[in-house]
Amino acid sequence: MSAKRPECRQEESLPDTAPGPAEATLPEREAIRHLGAGEITPWMRDVLAGRADPVQPRDAATVLLVRRAGGGLQVYLLRRAPSMRFAPGVYAFPGGSVDPRDRDHRIRWTGPPPREWARALGADEAQARALVCAAVRETFEESGVLLAGPSAAEVVADTRGDDWEEDRRALVDRSLSFAEFLDRRGLVLRADLLRPWSRWITPALEPRRYDTRFFVAVLPSGQQTRDVGGEADLVAWTAPEEAVRGWRAGQMAMLPPTVANLNSLVGYAAPEEVLEAEREITPVQPEFRESAGGITLIVPDGVDYPL
Repeated sequence: MSAKRPECRQEESLPDTAPGPAEATLPEREAIRHLGAGEITPWMRDVLAGRADPVQPRDAATVLLVRRAGGGLQVYLLRRAPSMRFAPGVYAFPGGSVDPRDRDHRIRWTGPPPREWARALGADEAQARALVCAAVRETFEESGVLLAGPSAAEVVADTRGDDWEEDRRALVDRSLSFAEFLDRRGLVLRADLLRPWSRWITPALEPRRYDTRFFVAVLPSGQQTRDVGGEADLVAWTAPEEAVRGWRAGQMAMLPPTVANLNSLVGYAAPEEVLEAEREITPVQPEFRESAGGITLIVPDGVDYPL
């Protein structure tokens, strides 16, 4: 599908949420996980002792997709399939690693320019651009929701249909780049539909590590999420407080960043309130520390974690 290239505006502004220096840390708080002796590998011991270097985290982007329902707020969750190598069976938001092609400057863009996102996300401009593109791409891949439109003032009304599904699958298997996808459909990425929300870095002892920027976005009018299969075996819209209760009751397995971000949504009555929230984006990296009989995971103080 071809169309005239839309004029892309970049005048919208993000709140100034730049974090402090990269070395700034929050004080420690409570333990949230304990590893028994049988779960501790020799490599973990070596990292703790300084004999081995931690794995470098990969950049990733995740989107808290929200909507108004029943007079309140709901958020979209998917449950990762048991076959997944990373975090099988846990509930999560749409998201994933940055693809090198997310840095492609041919990706059509409107909204706050990369330099503003760089300040908000604590990244350089190229990295910030890639993170925003990954957030939009991964949301479409994992929910069918596309934060893009024919122009700076429009958003796609519906992404259901065999042709959309064919493109989504091509993005998933990487036979189609995001730039090519937008170009063939005459669409522009709507960066103005996203807001920065938080940033979590996987603890140093984990063999798979991610430096994940979390965004929020409202489900566009007319669009619907759908069960796209693949990485997820269940999807659901739920109130944030209900999801937290499910986690507390042991009914919904979640990683600490998911729980904390869900808890940070509790108290917002409408999607518009979420978009208007002023957030200070401080990197959060839980740490494993040796304790009696094993290793304990600690989250920093000040993190909205519902212990």
